[in-house]
Amino acid sequence: MVRGITALLVCQLAGEITTRALNLPAPGPVLGMLLLFGILLWRGAPDWLDQVGQGLLRLLPLFFVPAGVGIMNHAQLMQTEWLALLAILLISTVVTMITTAGALLILSRLAGIRKEHEGATKSY
Repeated sequence: MVRGITALLVCQLAGEITTRALNLPAPGPVLGMLLLFGILLWRGAPDWLDQVGQGLLRLLPLFFVPAGVGIMNHAQLMQTEWLALLAILLISTVVTMITTAGALLILSRLAGIRKEHEGATKSY
């Protein structure tokens, strides 16, 4: 468990250092997450990292507390800007659904091509 948390924090730290050193507009934790993703693609996911991920998923509701507090602190602003917020939510939801559907179509086609290729090589 300690190894997994350490690995996550080291990736986050590396992303933060890189972002600040290169003055990048992206947040450090996002860059660290991309670094971790690259490492996982290269080396595969070890069991100890899976245990940490499962532990964090159990605590996921706690990550929504700061957002809830922010909403409560800005309730007056939300009452005055509700139409703009509603429009943003609807548009971003539609864009997310279209993007997800597009990614699913692309990946399913790639998987179908891969299956056809594997079937053709195994037939003889």
